[in-house]
Amino acid sequence: MFVQMRKMVISEGHSDKVVQRFSKEGIVETQKGFIDMTVMVKKVRRGDEEVVILTRWESEEDWKNWEKSDAHIAGHKAKLGQPKPEYIIDSEGGKYEVKAVKKAR
Repeated sequence: MFVQMRKMVISEGHSDKVVQRFSKEGIVETQKGFIDMTVMVKKVRRGDEEVVILTRWESEEDWKNWEKSDAHIAGHKAKLGQPKPEYIIDSEGGKYEVKAVKKAR
């Protein structure tokens, strides 16, 4: 299994916009090897918020095929030249190979 992680720092009161964007139906759900996407918001009393998106794939190759697919590239080309939303303060990502998973008995 392969996981892509994206962590975003969002200005206070705007994490719901990011959650909505990544929660709506999209093309990724139809891609070979896609398992699921989890969108999480770190609980904070006030101040900047943190949103983490985990996308799980059957394999790194499945993820790479998605990354270079016409559908994925077209989605990014449509946003070329547009500024990122002002409520996104920072964004970073990582790619992980899953080595172990524990499940309930």
